[in-house]
Amino acid sequence: MTRHVLILASSSPRRLALLGQIGIVPDDVRPPDIDETPAKTELPRPYARRMARAKAEAVPVPGSFVLAADTVVAVGRRILPKAETIEEARACIDLLSGRRHRVLTAVVLTAPDGRRAERLSESVVAFARLTEAQKIAWLALNEWEGKAGGYAINGAAAGFVRFLSGSFSGVVGLPLFETAQMLRGFGWAVP
Repeated sequence: MTRHVLILASSSPRRLALLGQIGIVPDDVRPPDIDETPAKTELPRPYARRMARAKAEAVPVPGSFVLAADTVVAVGRRILPKAETIEEARACIDLLSGRRHRVLTAVVLTAPDGRRAERLSESVVAFARLTEAQKIAWLALNEWEGKAGGYAINGAAAGFVRFLSGSFSGVVGLPLFETAQMLRGFGWAVP
């Protein structure tokens, strides 16, 4: 039996590390070059799904498995940005402080024969109410850079999480249960 190549369509080192947790090492990692701007009235779930599909389609490798994902942090109908500036990170942490939010991670797997599977992991996370000193100290760590909602749950922000319902790995960036199920469904030998 021939083993097919697995391509991870992502620039996220966290997704690569998460796959490694379940014994999967992609043959190649190819960051997709796509516009990730949400449409004017786009809601979080459709946006996450659209981005994951677009990432998978941006990295076509015939005869290979292509795995792509997108993580969205949402407060109500509002999609929080992937913080690129300290001002964006500050706005995110101010909004998330003391309240619940949703983390949606859409995963798309394209099989060598062209079949495609999609899953959406939805988790609820609640942050404690943060003091001004906590916010300033956390922002100084720069862990917010390029992160959806301006934080990484597997970093120092873990100290702010008072409640999590759902998939921890999904909040990090790749829901491992759903990913493994899709791979197995397409005949990939997940360890």
